[in-house]
Amino acid sequence: MSESAPHPDPAATPVPTPAPSPWNLPNALTVARILLVPVYGWLLLFDGGAHVGMRWWAAAVLCIATATDRVDGDLARRRGLITNFGKIADPIADKTLMGMAFVGLSVLGDLPWWVTIVVLVREWGVTVLRFWVIRHGVMPAGRGGKVKTTLQFFGLLLYTLPLWSFAGADAWELAAKIVLGLAVLVTVVTGIDIVVKALRMRQNSERTAMKRARRAARRG
Repeated sequence: MSESAPHPDPAATPVPTPAPSPWNLPNALTVARILLVPVYGWLLLFDGGAHVGMRWWAAAVLCIATATDRVDGDLARRRGLITNFGKIADPIADKTLMGMAFVGLSVLGDLPWWVTIVVLVREWGVTVLRFWVIRHGVMPAGRGGKVKTTLQFFGLLLYTLPLWSFAGADAWELAAKIVLGLAVLVTVVTGIDIVVKALRMRQNSERTAMKRARRAARRG
């Protein structure tokens, strides 16, 4: 007499975890950061950048927008709310805010245009590079990138503030130049490092190895 096959236990069958909805708090914060970009730009450029009160408000908006970047990332990781929308929108929000600050300050004459061009070419170039190598692997953000972001924020914050109205304005302006100078240096160095790592990843990835094997097979 044959034994019947045991019935699978429904409780033991793994249930696939549904993908998180893009309609979540971290993504809402990311969208809010994008919407704050023109607000920051308007406050910064108001009256040719000469209005002390508006410059303080611009600095406040810059701080709030930057804070949302830290909060939305922490929330997404802690609550498992990482989505494809967030992966694309978050770096765009960061680059747009930073770009508005650099371009706006250069328009006002507070920053040399060459500084803005160097930083923007590096930032957007690295973003394009990450998409270029995404089939070969994901390039995580390193410590250098975090140092770069921190220096950029404090440098841009100092330049956004109406330093000319401060007591000891010359010392404040010197501090702003030093911080932003370090930010530009780290931005360039980390950019070169990322390019080298991206090329190495693309050259040594499993996908590239498979392509080489197929070419060798066709030749053989």
